[in-house]
Amino acid sequence: MADPKGFLKYTRELPATRPVQERIHDYEEFYEPFAAEKTVEQASRCMDCGVPFCHSGCPLGNIIPAFNDAVYQEDWEEAYHILSSTNNFPEFTGRICPAPCEAACVLGINQPPVAIELIEKSIVEEAFARGYARPAPPAERTGKLVAIVGSGPAGLAAAAQLNKVGHRVTVFEKADRVGGLLRYGIPDFKLEKHLIDRRLALLEAEGITFRLKAQVGVNIDALEMLNRYDAIVLAGGSTVPRPIAAAGTELSGVHFAMDFLEQNNRRVAGDELAAGTEPILATHKNVVVIGGGDTGADCVGTSHRQGAASVLQLEIMPKPDTERDPWTWPNWPMVLRTSTSHEEGGSRDWAVMTKAFLGDEAGRLRAIRLVRLHWELDAQSGHYGFQEMPGTEMEVACELAFIAAGFLHPQHEGMLAQLGVALDERGNVQSNNYQTSQPKVFAAGDMRRGQSLVVWAISEGREAARAVDAFLQKNSQTWLEAKDSGSLVLAPTH
Repeated sequence: MADPKGFLKYTRELPATRPVQERIHDYEEFYEPFAAEKTVEQASRCMDCGVPFCHSGCPLGNIIPAFNDAVYQEDWEEAYHILSSTNNFPEFTGRICPAPCEAACVLGINQPPVAIELIEKSIVEEAFARGYARPAPPAERTGKLVAIVGSGPAGLAAAAQLNKVGHRVTVFEKADRVGGLLRYGIPDFKLEKHLIDRRLALLEAEGITFRLKAQVGVNIDALEMLNRYDAIVLAGGSTVPRPIAAAGTELSGVHFAMDFLEQNNRRVAGDELAAGTEPILATHKNVVVIGGGDTGADCVGTSHRQGAASVLQLEIMPKPDTERDPWTWPNWPMVLRTSTSHEEGGSRDWAVMTKAFLGDEAGRLRAIRLVRLHWELDAQSGHYGFQEMPGTEMEVACELAFIAAGFLHPQHEGMLAQLGVALDERGNVQSNNYQTSQPKVFAAGDMRRGQSLVVWAISEGREAARAVDAFLQKNSQTWLEAKDSGSLVLAPTH
């Protein structure tokens, strides 16, 4: 463990954010640098809690007390070894994960929890700076060929794990750059894209092949792929956006959030928009974001940087409490969360439903009609329901609206239809231990479990790789439990 009295000596401290009037004029990361000695202090707060609930809070099962102790001892190489044994991409999760591990931290019962996400980010950045993060190609190859469809966090994690044990891995990505939603769905001010390129260089040096502009089911025949490869992992994400039941969604100026975010990320990267693509810009416009989650907040921050006249974010659910109910520990608490995008300006409103989008004679959005909701618990069903509050309808001026209501399921046309894999009741790919109804085809990430977190996608990719390897190698490769940490690693048996 770290310093037994560290949590008594230090309180939780995070890096300062850059001044608002500076950062809204660029897309660089919003945090100021944080000294390594400060991270050591934060690691020392990890207490001798007996049962580290942070393990269960983290979908990856990161061995948090162990790497905290290594950081406290300033053994950054050991800390990186421990962290990377369970997490392929801590440079991503250390920046964009909501940190369910911190919600489960024992210290968090009556004090601010250990700054686990910050420590994770610090470890991987020290590892790259000191040369500990370097290519480690497998010593031998199995001769098996595996195709990964999708280069988001699930696909990249599956590719990394399967390559480690010697399978030949090819990743197929329909876009012109690798990264999936890491690349196109998360703004650069939260995740700068050179971080993806840095990791990509390692993966390529380890022997993974990437094929871009390769959309399986469109310009790549899925059945031909099925014949060529020994196994396929579907990791294409949940891509069909959830619509809202409101009139006027066809008006010019009403867009799904991901269309806006992807286009802006391409613009920041210096890419040209495809011919005929309508530019989506918030400059000098009144913007309304429908949906109170992270994607909605990303639209808020991006709209600020584009120079919106005003930004309003709406949430259909009631406003959460600002303080955590202690009885929710160690589970994820439903509390009000304020992101750096909200700190930059704009306003938020809760328990509001969109009734209609209103347009002018030219078919352009001019306003949005809203109504306030009253939520109450149905004693019979045990579920909350809402009613519209009479006399609360209102119109809000709006020339640009983003629907950030989440995603339904993966696209069924094309690849999934060609492969003929079974779907579950929600429209996701059905699987048994990550194996689909087609024995050679496996699924991981949002395509299998529905829309979720990046940390869950990495976990899914790793576990799908485990299932694929067992399918391919039978008795020649086995997943063993690491003696000291309890983490799962791939190791050859002889």
